[in-house]
Amino acid sequence: MPRFAANLSWLFTEHPFMERFAAARAAGFDAVEILFPYDQPTQDLRDRLVWADLTFVLMNCPPPNAVGAPQGFAAQPGLSARFRRDFERTLRYAQVLKPRILHIMAGVAEGPEAEATFVANLRWAAARAPGQTLTIEPINRSDMPGCFLADYETAARVLEAVGADNLGLQFDTYHAHRITGDVAATWADHGHCTRHVQVAGFPGRHEPSGGEIDHPGFFDRLDTDGYDGWVSAEYAPAGPTDAGLGWLAAARGS
Repeated sequence: MPRFAANLSWLFTEHPFMERFAAARAAGFDAVEILFPYDQPTQDLRDRLVWADLTFVLMNCPPPNAVGAPQGFAAQPGLSARFRRDFERTLRYAQVLKPRILHIMAGVAEGPEAEATFVANLRWAAARAPGQTLTIEPINRSDMPGCFLADYETAARVLEAVGADNLGLQFDTYHAHRITGDVAATWADHGHCTRHVQVAGFPGRHEPSGGEIDHPGFFDRLDTDGYDGWVSAEYAPAGPTDAGLGWLAAARGS
């Protein structure tokens, strides 16, 4: 059975942010991820994780510097100095929060120069933080127009070019379905380099149950393939979060 985490940026939003940790633990999650934890006092976040006995799985990098600033620019030519400066900022947060994974966001860009920039920045980041697992994630362009990393073939090419042991793929079933239309086949091709999984249903990006993605079958495939990472619930609950957690109980056989 996969190990499940709750994305606190998406789930339990009926609670004030600092109360979501306890809510996730009470709902049966053993871990959490937070997309952008940079606006909260770092030690307060760490205390909540410890008090709720939760593993901190993932945070995004680089941090947005201002409201409306791009969420990710690691592939944008001309911004490498900014990326590296902000990656150092992320590492300072990571020293306290101790995330298992830093997800490096490519941002909006296109073309060979963008790919070369992305590869160079990832090589630098992997060498700068050799003990930290890093991921890159293909994101569909319907949700993020202009996203550089929008298909799995490009992701595989970038991973091979970087060649770092601490860099892998982040596999999101919602994005995989929107990009390829076949989650199972995409996993078969790219599951071997995956370090982190996120799930959400389609259509609607709600609970991972019903709809066009066979999540029960996908969870079984993860077990069959020996995937030992975390599976994070990153979806917009159709109602109160607790009311929609039947998929979690079903996945655990309870």
